[in-house]
Amino acid sequence: MSRCWFQVLGLIAALSIAAPVALAASAEPLSQVKVIKVLSSTCGLEDIGNTQPQTQCNHNGPSVKVYVLEVGYGQNQPHATLDGFEVNGTRAPVCAFDNGNLTECTPGSKTVGSLYTFDLAGKQQGTFSFSNTSINAPRNTMSTQLYIK
Repeated sequence: MSRCWFQVLGLIAALSIAAPVALAASAEPLSQVKVIKVLSSTCGLEDIGNTQPQTQCNHNGPSVKVYVLEVGYGQNQPHATLDGFEVNGTRAPVCAFDNGNLTECTPGSKTVGSLYTFDLAGKQQGTFSFSNTSINAPRNTMSTQLYIK
């Protein structure tokens, strides 16, 4: 074979290897984290406003749960604490409809972030803090906190 054919074959091979990478979209960096709800047996489900520094209700009881919305893609192990003590949580994907409303994901829908549910495991009050770092550039870290009465 001539040298020209080797160059053409090399170019075709390079393009076919790069094609899947070029078609894949990169994950969005973190753009928002916020506490959106707090749940307890005494108060039920309390919605938390964007600039709200503390809960309106005095949450207590054996099970207080905190819900955090993360928009973008953070690392698998965020840092969540209540008064400096780690709390355990679960993570579920969150998707968006074309109108922008967040919803539970179904097969084929686009994931835009995560909803975390943290169980405070009998702890009654204190400052809940959450932080996470993007899995990709710019690898920014975002955080939020809320005082739970």
